Amino acid sequence: MRYVILGTAGHIDHGKSALVKALTGIDPDRLKEEKERGITIDLGFADLTYPDGLTVGIVDVPGHEKLVRNMLAGTGGIDLVLFVIAGDEGIMPQSREHLAICNLLKTKSGLIAITKADLVEKDWLDLVADEVRTFVKNTFLENADIIPVSSKTGLNIGLLKERIKEAALQVEPKSTKGLFRLPIDRVFTLKGFGTVVTGTAISGSISVDEPVEILPANIKSRVRGLHSHGRPIQTAYAGQRVAINLQGVEKEELKRGDSIVVPGRFTPTKAVDAKVELLSDAPPLKSKGLVHFHLSTSETIARVILYDRDELKVGESCYCQFRFQEPLISMSGDRYIIRRFSPVETVGGGEVLEPSPLRRRKKGDIEDLMIFERGGLDEKISMKVRQSGLHGISPMALEGWIKAEVPAIKDSIGILKEKGLILNIEDILIHKTAFDVFREKVFQTLNDFHMKNPLKPGMPKEEFRTYLKIDPEPFGSLITLLKEDIVIDKEIVRLGSFRVALSQADETLKTKILGLLEKGGFQPPTKEELSVSLELNQKHLSDILQLMAKEGSLVRINDSMYITVSVYNKMIETLKNFSSRKPEMTVAEFRDILSTTRKYALPFLEYLDSNKITLRVRDIRKLLLK
Repeated sequence: MRYVILGTAGHIDHGKSALVKALTGIDPDRLKEEKERGITIDLGFADLTYPDGLTVGIVDVPGHEKLVRNMLAGTGGIDLVLFVIAGDEGIMPQSREHLAICNLLKTKSGLIAITKADLVEKDWLDLVADEVRTFVKNTFLENADIIPVSSKTGLNIGLLKERIKEAALQVEPKSTKGLFRLPIDRVFTLKGFGTVVTGTAISGSISVDEPVEILPANIKSRVRGLHSHGRPIQTAYAGQRVAINLQGVEKEELKRGDSIVVPGRFTPTKAVDAKVELLSDAPPLKSKGLVHFHLSTSETIARVILYDRDELKVGESCYCQFRFQEPLISMSGDRYIIRRFSPVETVGGGEVLEPSPLRRRKKGDIEDLMIFERGGLDEKISMKVRQSGLHGISPMALEGWIKAEVPAIKDSIGILKEKGLILNIEDILIHKTAFDVFREKVFQTLNDFHMKNPLKPGMPKEEFRTYLKIDPEPFGSLITLLKEDIVIDKEIVRLGSFRVALSQADETLKTKILGLLEKGGFQPPTKEELSVSLELNQKHLSDILQLMAKEGSLVRINDSMYITVSVYNKMIETLKNFSSRKPEMTVAEFRDILSTTRKYALPFLEYLDSNKITLRVRDIRKLLLK
């Protein structure tokens, strides 16, 4: 089976809907008002099926100038255009606007039908055909077939069907290997089924019972049923017109412009970076001006910020950012249309380059946009990962970022990893450039710390992380990659090459400290008293004391109190001797067996409790050591 989407285009009352009915037998005008007034108001749908399995889904669009917004909702996902011009009227204003829109959307192929051929003479038809050929010069329709037809008499309807088939078979199929995405163009309810949405599947595939997400409404659901061209199906593929029966969703929760997507890949955006171009007859576009922004079936008001100028003139193009009034779903590579805020008319369009833009330091900083516009997939992914900095980006997020087949994205990631340009850390991709900057900052930070604190064994890990301004989650993994150059000792981080090197004066100081603390026994001088006695500032003394505790010559009771190892061992032996005679001990008894005072006994007991040497039970202690 092969599926292609054809969209009609052309001025109001040029016979688009009548031609669709003549081709398919289906009247695309479904609304009562459309039938009463004889004009197409909203999107209509039909399908043309060929015996060899080709199905051409037809989206019939309104031609009235006030209904262009509805017309634009039907242009997303079309593969070829059936451009309709009435033989009795020729080229009209909406003929021009619709052609401009199709050009801006980069539609690749199409056919031209001159309708109402039964109402005019052949010579007149020839003149109209010549006029049309000039009209479409330098557009995608320049070499398109021009076929005079009559929906009333059937003139050339069979020929047009064959030419549609020939053109459809030349269309490059939409990717079924991308992520499933279906912009909604209709929402309704069916008795016994519930909420149903329709649209054109523009990529990927989806099956009955699979989970889906509706964005930006942020609703999770499941596919209850699928229909395509009036038939129930088990799986829907890119290129098909699809009706999806959703489970557990109310009609009022959804609207045209929402998208049905696979869960966990897409993020609604309120801004995009883009390339914008103006039509040759459009008024200048001023930076910070308001426009109507159309993408697939969505429409919102946007403020445009031009990056390298204050005004975009007729026929020019540049990079810009659109900031939306309402969030929408977009991928890098999507095409869009903009219309003037007032009066409403089509003025330009272009390509979305970055659907999740970063804040730019200056307007001229657009190297990334040039790559997103012109680069290959490897270059685009490399730049996107680089922009993600140390936070990185997951492969799943990349799949929802750019219009590309999932296998191609995975292949590009593999190539970039092989080249050493990106690192994969716990399924997060980080660019080598960001990691190199991180490594340099790590070395510089630790080196500065060691220079200022030569007696400290290293920098506290949490202080180090906070200084580097990195979230806890990537920090541990990033540091692990540097294990050959840095050492993590519990909660301390140091350079692998760093060693505490004491001066002769500090070695002498250590001896004095040991002597004073040994002499103090179970009534040792506090850190403050040592500082006065040794005429030493407390910061330097703290570094020496911590170093001696790490070396094992001192035991740190608390930040203000240290004792020598020999005094500590004597304390433990005294406790054991007491415990052999009596299993429980009061604070007073502990004070007495050490021949000290309560001032020292309480800190000692708190240290012993916290290290599970003693167990406090109300006002008594039990020795846990045997």
